[in-house]
Amino acid sequence: MNYIPLVARIFLAVIFLRSGISKILDFSGTQQFMSANGIPLALTGLLLVGSIIFELAGGLSVLLGYKARWGAIALIIFLIPATLIFHTNFAEEMQVIQFLKNLALMGGLLMVVYFGSGPVSVDARSNFSNSSRRSL
Repeated sequence: MNYIPLVARIFLAVIFLRSGISKILDFSGTQQFMSANGIPLALTGLLLVGSIIFELAGGLSVLLGYKARWGAIALIIFLIPATLIFHTNFAEEMQVIQFLKNLALMGGLLMVVYFGSGPVSVDARSNFSNSSRRSL
């Protein structure tokens, strides 16, 4: 049972890590996509770099269970505008699915915020080390 939060964190993190890496590998294509969805061209580079940082840093934080609550909050902050900007064309079934997927991701991330990273995590190991040092 100790490994269930770890598996959940892996499942949550992988989508953000893959997305961040994909954005790096197709930076100009992602800029064009953002511009086509109403983001002013002058802002796309700055917002894209911010998106990459949020996805990779937040994804790694959740994956490793290092400051996982903060990583989950960062990913929720990233997801809210991304969902509202890119996935609200409810006339397209795929956009409805993407919208609902993002809501589900936010739900999973809220669980990390509330319950923490679990016993198999850097945070738990750090807390164990700190508490054992205090008792010496």
